[in-house]
Amino acid sequence: MSGPYPDRRELLASTAAFLATPTGHAADPRPVARKKYSFKKSINQWAFPYPEKMSLEECLKLAKDAGFDGIELNYDLDNDLSPKHGPKEFAAIRRSAEKIGIAISGVCSFLFWPYPLSSNDVAKRTRGLELAGKIAEAAHHLGTENVLVVPGAVHIPWRTDHEPIPNDVCDRRAKEAIRTMIPQAEKLKVFLNIENIFFNGYLMTPGEMNDFVDSFRSDRVRVHFDTGNIMMYQFPEHWIAQLGGRIKNVHLKEFTKKGTDVSLEAFRPLLDGTTNWPAVLDAFERTAYKGYLTFEYFHPYLHHPEALIYQTADSLDRMLGLKG
Repeated sequence: MSGPYPDRRELLASTAAFLATPTGHAADPRPVARKKYSFKKSINQWAFPYPEKMSLEECLKLAKDAGFDGIELNYDLDNDLSPKHGPKEFAAIRRSAEKIGIAISGVCSFLFWPYPLSSNDVAKRTRGLELAGKIAEAAHHLGTENVLVVPGAVHIPWRTDHEPIPNDVCDRRAKEAIRTMIPQAEKLKVFLNIENIFFNGYLMTPGEMNDFVDSFRSDRVRVHFDTGNIMMYQFPEHWIAQLGGRIKNVHLKEFTKKGTDVSLEAFRPLLDGTTNWPAVLDAFERTAYKGYLTFEYFHPYLHHPEALIYQTADSLDRMLGLKG
């Protein structure tokens, strides 16, 4: 006879009953299969120690070996993608990527910061527009349709040479610049994808971004959505739902809300932050987004830099339900 507490046999029996499924079999101890997503994996070239330790071709090969579908290249003033080179060199890079078996998912650039399209300095605005045109041309010859564009900045906290611009003036100049670029984009068959920055004090909400993009009434003006750039005070899953089909390309930037830094140091390796990735991926899926998810990070590892590339590919595989 049992006392006030169950004996060992009763405890084992009750445990077995709890674990049993409706069919009478023991519950499967294996984890439930993760949801799978069909997004394409990409990584930005800034995650590689280029050009100090790796050539462009080595970056392409490493990205391919790590399992990425694409790589996003960066246009600057001195290296393989720069005004120093033209259609012949860009076509050669395209052929190299095709031979390696990796796509070029897009082209972006830091040049929108020293040469803002909304600057009070007419010379900087003019140079910025000229460089934006060269970036679009490079994208065309590289075989990608995605051109990241930063249309303007009220403030650039990491630059001391930028004079703050009133919001209405910034908006007017930004729209003038994009209108100027649209005919070339149509000719080159590339998309001008407007990136949400937040730290530049312009296009601070999804509603403002929608109004900006829709004002041009052109399919060539879309959104390059960055998950990390609005994370300090907002949430990417909310933006994605409101931007919807306007999103043409994506940066996955990991961010931690545990700090207050607004520099590039605030961004983290993928999964080492506070982003609700399941909610973000579900939001992309609900918008029927079919493009690239490009990890963007600015700090190549000092030692064994290839580790970051493989770690990121592994993290993406787990996020997309391909591993784990």
